[in-house]
Amino acid sequence: MFTTLCSRRAISRTIASPLPKRYFHITPQIHASPLVERVNNVTMASSSGTPKVTSLVDLPSSDAKWVKLQKATYIDAKGKERVWEIASRKTTGSAGVDAVAMGNIIYHPTKAPSTIVVIQFRPPVGGFTVEWPAGLIDADEKPEEAAVRELYEETGYKGKVISTSPPVAADPGMTSANLCLCMVEIHLNEGDVEPEQHLDEGEDIQRVNIPIAELYERLEEFAKEGYVIAAKLYHWAAGAQYAIDHPHLFQKASKPAVGT
Repeated sequence: MFTTLCSRRAISRTIASPLPKRYFHITPQIHASPLVERVNNVTMASSSGTPKVTSLVDLPSSDAKWVKLQKATYIDAKGKERVWEIASRKTTGSAGVDAVAMGNIIYHPTKAPSTIVVIQFRPPVGGFTVEWPAGLIDADEKPEEAAVRELYEETGYKGKVISTSPPVAADPGMTSANLCLCMVEIHLNEGDVEPEQHLDEGEDIQRVNIPIAELYERLEEFAKEGYVIAAKLYHWAAGAQYAIDHPHLFQKASKPAVGT
């Protein structure tokens, strides 16, 4: 399902996962915004059940397919030996980067620039997340190749990578996992239809199109309704909003004239 927040209409592709407000611990007085209500109503109308975590047990690293738990012994700056627990991925490929996230900008002839975020159930947080499309990098892939592939699989769009960040830490206090942020441009023509997703078995992802100028505000609304916002998406939106609100902080100092 693709929900566009520009035109306030839902374009068909039904998914199985609802995004019910009741799933989260929400203060009763807080009413869902029109944006979130549209997402909830459309998904609930076509859903057959609510994803949920039914059990949580300890898992030895030897039994895990994707991650492992390690104990690192290190010497600190004062020469004292210390121990740190680290969660690591087992799937890191030849690029040395675990994953890629696609910050995407959609250009349309008659509409404001927008971005696609994806909403899906994430067992580690026990709820629905709002994220930019993202995925693991295959064994022999470059981050840019994975970005184009994952964007196509999760959204149906074919984009062009215009910049790639260096590998950045996802949560350096807990895990060695890293990722690259690839900024991707998608150029549409008037009358282009919304493409079909190409999801793997078990994936259940809703696409939501948000005008870039409204991104920070919309993420705040989703957060108030109990959705978990991915840090990389929120930080990008919050940084952009801060730059808009405080433009003087981002003005480069002028260079002195020659000869002065």
